[in-house]
Amino acid sequence: MSPLSSRAVLWRALLALAVVALSVWITLTTPPRLGLDLRGGTRIVLETQDTPTVRADAAATDRALEVLRKRVDGLGVAEPSLARSGERRIVVELPGLRDPRQAAEVIGRTAQLTFHAVTGAAEGPAGPASGDGTRVLADPDAPGRFLALAAPALTGDGVDEAAATLDTVNARGWTVDLSFRDRAAATWARLTGDAACAAPGDPARRVAIVLDDRIVSAPGMQSGVPCGAGIGGGSAQITGGFSGQEARDLAALVQGGALPVPVTTVEQSTVGPTLGAEAIRASALAAVIGLACTGVFVIVVYRLLGLLATVALLLYGLISYAAVVALGATLTLPGLAGFVLAVGIAVDANVLVFERAREEYAALGRPAARDPRRPVATAFGKAWSAVADSNVTTLLAAGLLFVFASGPVKGFGVTLAIGVVASMLTAMVITRLQAEWALRLPAVRKRPGVTGIAGLGRLRKRLNRRVPRLMARRRRWLTGCAALLMVALAGIGVRGVELGVEFTGGRVVQYTAERPVDADTARAAVVAAGFSDAVVQTTGDNDVSVRTRETGDGEQREIREALTRVAGPVAVERDDLIGPSLGGELRTHALIALGLAVAAQLLYLTVRFRWTYATATVAAMTQDVLLVVGLFAWLGKPVDSVFLAALLTVVGYSVNDSVVVLDRLRELRRRGGGVPLADLADRAVAQTLPRTVNTGMGALFVLVALAVLGGDSLTDFSVAVLAGVVFGMASTVFTAMPLAVTLESRHPAPAPPTRTAPRARAGAGRDRSGAVV
Repeated sequence: MSPLSSRAVLWRALLALAVVALSVWITLTTPPRLGLDLRGGTRIVLETQDTPTVRADAAATDRALEVLRKRVDGLGVAEPSLARSGERRIVVELPGLRDPRQAAEVIGRTAQLTFHAVTGAAEGPAGPASGDGTRVLADPDAPGRFLALAAPALTGDGVDEAAATLDTVNARGWTVDLSFRDRAAATWARLTGDAACAAPGDPARRVAIVLDDRIVSAPGMQSGVPCGAGIGGGSAQITGGFSGQEARDLAALVQGGALPVPVTTVEQSTVGPTLGAEAIRASALAAVIGLACTGVFVIVVYRLLGLLATVALLLYGLISYAAVVALGATLTLPGLAGFVLAVGIAVDANVLVFERAREEYAALGRPAARDPRRPVATAFGKAWSAVADSNVTTLLAAGLLFVFASGPVKGFGVTLAIGVVASMLTAMVITRLQAEWALRLPAVRKRPGVTGIAGLGRLRKRLNRRVPRLMARRRRWLTGCAALLMVALAGIGVRGVELGVEFTGGRVVQYTAERPVDADTARAAVVAAGFSDAVVQTTGDNDVSVRTRETGDGEQREIREALTRVAGPVAVERDDLIGPSLGGELRTHALIALGLAVAAQLLYLTVRFRWTYATATVAAMTQDVLLVVGLFAWLGKPVDSVFLAALLTVVGYSVNDSVVVLDRLRELRRRGGGVPLADLADRAVAQTLPRTVNTGMGALFVLVALAVLGGDSLTDFSVAVLAGVVFGMASTVFTAMPLAVTLESRHPAPAPPTRTAPRARAGAGRDRSGAVV
């Protein structure tokens, strides 16, 4: 080994050791940040609104965010999370809080707190504020009577602290005690001093405390309050027959202050911790089983190198998890799916290298001259182009998910991107280091069969003996694919695409019943309650899902009571509310994400290959996407944001597979002499088919484990990706390659400069893989 090679190995070893050591340290010292779908709680997305005087720009939204933060702190929720999303959105996550109505009522109110002098009382109706700020509002102490109020003398900005207190001395029950800042304290003393000068029984002796156009308390001045001096000390007390929770909520509102702009709820979701715990267990079990099956398969096929790749896969899992934790990314249920799914990508890089190593080893000639070290080193170098191209296309899909998706799907994009980078590191650095170390052992060099690269494999040998003439029938394949595509489009047109609540707006509540109930019984109960357009489904013996238009909490209580009558007591496991404006926005973003995915793939592949190859690849990818959508249309499955994540994953997988075959075709053309393009395309397919099958098997193990064990939340996701992987493997052979050959035949590339052919040598009649040239 040359000094330069030794130095490169040393640097790779140091890099791998540092990354693994850092990953172990992060894993042991840093707890993961779980999303609400894994730990339970409520997630509310608020949108700020313009007022006649204030525009809801980013600055106003930031001010509203700080007010909301104080209110949430007053709710006593452990580890709440608030963040601005875009210019007008505020995402509030409240772990452990399973009453979204309570949270929405407290944090979403404008909370404009004002203190008024009362100028009189009347039996007339309430009225809006006049030009000078005076108004008439209902008296909370006397139904049917109204109080005339002067302009505000003091606002909630002057409140320094507010706290809920149980008044046991005066038997007033729960009250809210206020303390004012210096100037506000003086104003409060003057306001109460003026009221104390009025005669007993005169309404002017009262001071009205108004919250959002409603008098919450209007205490009269006691006889001990001096006229003119008022209540000193900068303190006040709000009474009103509050319960303990009402007093705490009011104190949180007052403490937080008034919102600078009003907010509306555009999305609301609640998930129970039981569902989260089950999802974690199911996903973890799916990951373990998927990794185990993949590892066994790789070891059986590639023996020693397969064992080393399995070790690298375990390290991939460690590095990916540590990266997610270190970045502070929220680990969600779709995020776990992305984490597990990236195992298939990690397998792909290893399989690419090992299949190339088999070809290089077969090209060495007689067995005595076959040292496994050189073909493995050559394979890592030659496979880099295909690995890089295929992974970049997946990264493009992951990046689009992160930019255009929201909520949990954004987490899927993050974990998928991390998985792609980690897979390249483990395959091209860690697996290579292990292989170089193992192949230096004399016992291994003397027994090349144990390495797993000494033979081409049964499939490769059979394909080398007789290369399938697929491209000779390319019109037939393209016609068959077009017919299959028409069936998918017919499903979309006839059955229609059932958009999920994320895209249409509405509310989906998942209940767990005490007794088993069938879908027809549950549906009849909901319809009888007055919700004839509700979509009622059962996802298990005791699980009922009800999807309706956007409804309030009162209507949801009616649905819950109706289900209770036929299934016993029911508990809310998940509650998702999407406003219609957000649904339309998500639909637009989904179309933009898919459109940009197509454009990004086309541009990248045009730069890396030729426009003919790029067009063929994107056409095959578009076909795969439409086939998956058509399959879901025929099956009547909903298309939601998690399905969008699956669809963009299919985009990455489809292009990944096509890129590997096209990369081999480009290589064969460079040294193919006068061999027709169709024959070279057949050889490219034959030489990469083992890699396609082995990589597909690795992905299928993981996806089947997710589909069977991942629970209802991941079943549709797994089915979509599973179908996409199968369609992607087929479309590469029967759509991308025939179309590429057709386009290249009609629009051939400029001929490269003629070079002098090297002198013939033994075995020149075969290419490096052993296939006849």
